Amino acid sequence: MTTREIHLELLLGKQVLDSNGKAIGRIEEVRAEKQGEEWLVEEYLIGYAAILERLSAWTIGLGILHLLGARKIHGGYTVPWDKLDLTNPDKPRLRCSLEELKSLSPEAQNVDETSANTGKKE
Repeated sequence: MTTREIHLELLLGKQVLDSNGKAIGRIEEVRAEKQGEEWLVEEYLIGYAAILERLSAWTIGLGILHLLGARKIHGGYTVPWDKLDLTNPDKPRLRCSLEELKSLSPEAQNVDETSANTGKKE
């Protein structure tokens, strides 16, 4: 298998397109795990909610958005590493449908935190 290096700092802020060419959001964060001497990308966070995730500002950011009148916050997706086509790093594209992606929202964060604490999915 051929490996290829892409500088992550050049991916941040890139618009991601779905399989129909429609923009779904920008890459705002990348999650990776260290394995030995290498870092392996696990997933990409895309959209407005990903900015709050990058800044670790869920609580403060949501509080401000609620003060401004926002009631339901949605604006992002978690994209597994293998579901993002980076053949052309300037124009990343999904390799799956939006429906297959996990929504990046406060509700999803709460479920993930509960699951991590209890060891169960809700």
